[in-house]
Amino acid sequence: MKSILRIYIPFFPIIITTGGLIILQAMLQLELPKFMAQIINEGIVKQNQSVIYETGILMLLLSFLVATIAITVSFLASNISAKGAARLRASIFSKVSSFDSGEMELFTTASLITRATNDVLQVQNASLMILRMGFFAPAMGIGALIMAIRTSHDLTWTIVITLVSLLFFVFLSVALSMPKFRMLQKLMDRINLIISERLKGMLVIRAFLREKREEERFEEANKALMNTNLFVNRLMSLMMPVMSLIMSYGSVLIVYAGSKLIDVNKLAVGDMMAFIQYATHVVMSFLFLTMFFIMLPRAMVSAQRINEVLKMDLMITDLPEPEQNHLPLDTKGEVRFEKASFRYPDAEENVLSNISFKASPNTFTAIVGGTGSGKSTLVNLLPRFHDLTGGKILIDGVDIKTLSRNYLRDLISFVPQKNLLMKGTVLSNVTYTATSIDSHKLEEAITISQSKEFVDQKAEGVESPINQGGTNVSGGQRQRLSIARALYKDAPIYIFDDSFSALDFQTEAALREAFIKAKKGKTVFVVAQRISTVKNANQIIVLDEGKISGIGTHKELLKTCSVYRELVSSQLEGEGGEADGRS
Repeated sequence: MKSILRIYIPFFPIIITTGGLIILQAMLQLELPKFMAQIINEGIVKQNQSVIYETGILMLLLSFLVATIAITVSFLASNISAKGAARLRASIFSKVSSFDSGEMELFTTASLITRATNDVLQVQNASLMILRMGFFAPAMGIGALIMAIRTSHDLTWTIVITLVSLLFFVFLSVALSMPKFRMLQKLMDRINLIISERLKGMLVIRAFLREKREEERFEEANKALMNTNLFVNRLMSLMMPVMSLIMSYGSVLIVYAGSKLIDVNKLAVGDMMAFIQYATHVVMSFLFLTMFFIMLPRAMVSAQRINEVLKMDLMITDLPEPEQNHLPLDTKGEVRFEKASFRYPDAEENVLSNISFKASPNTFTAIVGGTGSGKSTLVNLLPRFHDLTGGKILIDGVDIKTLSRNYLRDLISFVPQKNLLMKGTVLSNVTYTATSIDSHKLEEAITISQSKEFVDQKAEGVESPINQGGTNVSGGQRQRLSIARALYKDAPIYIFDDSFSALDFQTEAALREAFIKAKKGKTVFVVAQRISTVKNANQIIVLDEGKISGIGTHKELLKTCSVYRELVSSQLEGEGGEADGRS
């Protein structure tokens, strides 16, 4: 919990001030029953009008002061809890932003969303309750108990009986509700997961006519959450009437016992009324603490879930700053894999084994292979989206593990397999990596990526809106804009992870030709399924079950690599004799 408590350290002076004001509020509020007793004993019973007026005015002034302090406390407490929650959400977002695929798989996206929203809300509500009631209830309860004993120690037993009755009921309620509070957050995760899957997989669900099954699946999770919420809410709803009933019986018990003391002149009427108020303050303080301890378990569960994210040890980290090497300013971008191997966490076998090759500047390195051969995993190792489990990857002779991840990734312009566009405009998406806009670079990126024609056709041009995920453009347009974003960055190393699959042959050829002319001197990696995309590459790396089956040009591999020949024959057979090596 230390990581969560640290969030509130900047607010410590305000918290202390709030605590002091709350204690002052409780002390002043405890003076009101004394004034009321004075009005009854000295004013009403003795028919002294001046005492009634003077004491009444003092009570009004004191009540106004108490109300002012209470409003100030509420303002400060709300401010601290809201700002603390904002800092907590920012910390979660920052931490999750540093997660790589391994950490994301441990939590799932739906769970992380729940932790950053619902769980933070629970902690915010609990912090507000702590600030307002954590100081007030103990101060008021202890103070009221002392004042009650001073007023009449003969009636103290009535408070004890009332508190014991309340304590028994509260412990019973907490014992029943605690397991349900833990369950609620897990059920909320499940609801978010199902909704997320439904929204992302809408086309697949409709294509396979599984709407009814998904509705049943959601209804099952929805009912489980509803029933758990009903149980908790009913229990909470039952608590207040029962507690009010116990308090009412307590007041009756005080009146009954107090009347007997009044009969034998051991207690004044005003003192009995004051004792009732003090007893009420004691019981109400206990109720506030009870509500606090009822909310606390759920907040603790949420805090633990948040803490799991904040304290998560990253699988991919940088070396301490003094040990980090930096490449020279004239980085060439020569990439060398030396016996590189990779295995996913908890996997029994390597996905990639003993990968060794060199990619030089001004070369086009293609990576091909069957499904599951490790093509995407290989290129994801270069920007350290995964970390090697064996061997090395060098850029200009420097091990990438000695570079900070930010510095390393700044050397690489990456087009992922999944073409994701952000909500905004064509301009904001293409210039996503830039702090300022260069109109020449923008025009070049849009032209090379073959996006110019469809962008110019839009009424607003580069200012045309893009929906979240790029849902208002076609797959091919989305892919071209993703490529334009990478081209705008102008890094020494480019990685295209199956980034031409949605383009027709003509568009792909035009894009490739324009890229080669404009981006001379770059080290380029292309993962592709289509042989037409890679056959003109300077070198083609053929992967088979995580190992290199062959390295060479298209013609060389047709002669030396059976795996490559099988890939070629499956795609180019009957297209002019490519399978025989004629091009």
